[in-house]
Amino acid sequence: MLNESGIYFPSPFFRRWLKHIAAVPKGFLRYQVLELLSEKPLSGSEIMREIEKRTNGCWKPSPGSVYPLLAWLQDNGYIREVPAEESGVRRYTLTEEGRRFLEDQRKAYMHFCMSRRHYVSPLLGLLWLRLPSERVEEIRGAFRHLFRALFNLAMSLEERFSEETLKETLKVLREAAQKIEEIERGLRGEGQ
Repeated sequence: MLNESGIYFPSPFFRRWLKHIAAVPKGFLRYQVLELLSEKPLSGSEIMREIEKRTNGCWKPSPGSVYPLLAWLQDNGYIREVPAEESGVRRYTLTEEGRRFLEDQRKAYMHFCMSRRHYVSPLLGLLWLRLPSERVEEIRGAFRHLFRALFNLAMSLEERFSEETLKETLKVLREAAQKIEEIERGLRGEGQ
């Protein structure tokens, strides 16, 4: 299924399945919450919805993980509660200490992603079970290469955003997805 940007995302059935097998690295939620709160004040429920939205429905953290984390961040001086508006919703924002902590978290997150050379999504391995193992390793290597390239591009775009670079990236991703779909249709005898 393609989203509004033309990028493929799993079907609703597949997304439900992914929610049960997804392994979220330790500290990932903390990093995501800090990033979100660096953008604007949010409540716990708004944080959960925003993470679900940004992961295209593949992951929604539970209240049992978000609210204790918010309490810990507040107790340690990384976030503070903003004055409640008329709605009475409790929203949080980063403190200066929280901004410094976020910078440390960004460095740790980047190091984690770049050092995960051998990490391949368990799902990717399952998709290729019936292929010879040496071919699966080639596919994993290509996937890691692609992931690293996309990760580095995302980091660079975050530092120096360029609408033209984003458009060019989307074009390449769409073309690659279309080419892979053509290959698959050819295997089924539909592309001839």
